[in-house]
Amino acid sequence: MAGLNLLPWREEAREESRKQFIMLAISSVAFGVLTVFGAYSWMQGNISYQEQRNARLTSEIKRLDKTIAEIKKLDVTRKALLDRIDIIDSLQSTRPSIVHLFDEMVKSLPKGLYLTKLEQKGNTIKLVGKAESNARVSSYMERLDSSAWLSSSDLNILSKDRKQGDIRLRKFVLNVTQLLKPEVQTAADKGGKN
Repeated sequence: MAGLNLLPWREEAREESRKQFIMLAISSVAFGVLTVFGAYSWMQGNISYQEQRNARLTSEIKRLDKTIAEIKKLDVTRKALLDRIDIIDSLQSTRPSIVHLFDEMVKSLPKGLYLTKLEQKGNTIKLVGKAESNARVSSYMERLDSSAWLSSSDLNILSKDRKQGDIRLRKFVLNVTQLLKPEVQTAADKGGKN
């Protein structure tokens, strides 16, 4: 009977099976814990990376907001400068008009008529003067109307004669519109364009 094994082999097999089950359960739990820890670490890494990106984007947005505010200030400054340039350009373009005004006043002034006051408001010029006759005032108005720099002469007041020495003078008030650019071309300009 040497071939018989009387040891409790079933219990050993059961014990071995139980040890394998415990080892399998422990390894499964360890694998599960490692998997959960790995997934948690991966998610925390992604969250941390996204928070860093968000912080960087927020700082860039703040920097760009400052830049936009500076650009808006520069736009306001630019607009103010352009407005000043426009004013300067308009002043430069009208600068010779005063020269033309006085030149036309002298050229069109007939003999026997003189001006005592000249007042300008915008483009309207108020002329106050004295003339020896109504015909001289009329002649002056015609000359002003034919001028390239003046137009629309309008007689407001023509007072009665006042004797000044041997000469009788009539006081007149005349309104004239000054043109910033002449409407009538000179003969040389017309000839050059043909």
